[in-house]
Amino acid sequence: MLTIQSKLMLKQECITKMSLVHLNKVKPACRRFEGKVAIVTASTNGIGFAIARRLAQEGACVVISSRREENVKRAVKQLCDENLKVSGLVCHVGNQEDRKRLLEEAISKFGGLHILVCSAGINPVPGQLILDCSEKVWDKTFDVNVKTTFLLIKESLPLLKKSKSSSIILISTMGGYTNNLGVYSVSKAALFALCRSIANHHTKDGVQINCIAPGLVKTNFAKFLSEDKERVTQILSRTPMNRLGLPEEIASVAAFLASEDASFLTGETITVSGGNPPSRL
Repeated sequence: MLTIQSKLMLKQECITKMSLVHLNKVKPACRRFEGKVAIVTASTNGIGFAIARRLAQEGACVVISSRREENVKRAVKQLCDENLKVSGLVCHVGNQEDRKRLLEEAISKFGGLHILVCSAGINPVPGQLILDCSEKVWDKTFDVNVKTTFLLIKESLPLLKKSKSSSIILISTMGGYTNNLGVYSVSKAALFALCRSIANHHTKDGVQINCIAPGLVKTNFAKFLSEDKERVTQILSRTPMNRLGLPEEIASVAAFLASEDASFLTGETITVSGGNPPSRL
């Protein structure tokens, strides 16, 4: 006999699947990114892949990347089979030479750069309390989630400035507000401040930067949460839409932020969480 908790899990799973079916049927009608070039890091699965796919569906030429070659090949094939313009290469964002190759790929294959989406992130110790975090894990998490994001933006700026009207999008997490994911939350909260700081200094160069803070989304990265029935029940109890998010729903917000439709928006963090508060520090 099913418990109340199990019934709630089945209900939200059904709602999520129905939403996914709807999203897969609805193809973007806009072509907002014709002639634009985008780089999306950590883009062979999950949110990063969904963003790369959405930008390409709207006409962008997209460079995708991942640390694993087999994942890059699989993702490139899938997108090319959909007649989308993509290129892919292995890139560990913590490696300076890899970041250099990523930018060179955008130039050599597609002629420039207009959109940068920083989706890479790690959570080495899911569920660990903040003060139980070792110095080694703290440094590793901040190196990938904050330092390499900063460095990639810095290295990309000369290219982005050339395009006159460009967009940077940072992928953070609602956990940066709720601070319930240990060192991962702290590192992702730093992206809110990084976003505002860059906006203050580079809007005059035609570079807009915004941040997305997703709630709980069904991805492999978030399995430690989405497969925990008790945690999911707690999250859904304070989520008005009563379901988990989908990568495609984050991708649609990223596409908006990268487009001219967001021409008066910079330095902001958009929370995409089905109504789950809080959405401000």
